[in-house]
Amino acid sequence: MDIQMKRGLLDVAVLAAIKNEDSYGYQIIKDLKPYMEISESTLYPILRRLEVGDLLTVRDTIHNGRVRKYYHITEKGLEKINAFKNEWQEIMLIYDFVIREESGNDKD
Repeated sequence: MDIQMKRGLLDVAVLAAIKNEDSYGYQIIKDLKPYMEISESTLYPILRRLEVGDLLTVRDTIHNGRVRKYYHITEKGLEKINAFKNEWQEIMLIYDFVIREESGNDKD
């Protein structure tokens, strides 16, 4: 898969994981696990990039004597998810066009 496309998909998936509730790194990984494998070494740079882009905010909380970072989606992050949904419809049209021969729907 194209690295830029994959990067965009990962960004939106992480935002979707915190859309309804603030969360922390390990929980985000667990929430994404049924859909994709993502490691800590992949997740944390994504979270930093999304924070720099104002798509999420971060707050520190003490949990069991340790600092835990909780991530919260911003309005801009919600807009990013909505834009993805709209773009995905276009991507699916292109996908349908590309596989038309395989599905027997080729129009001559």
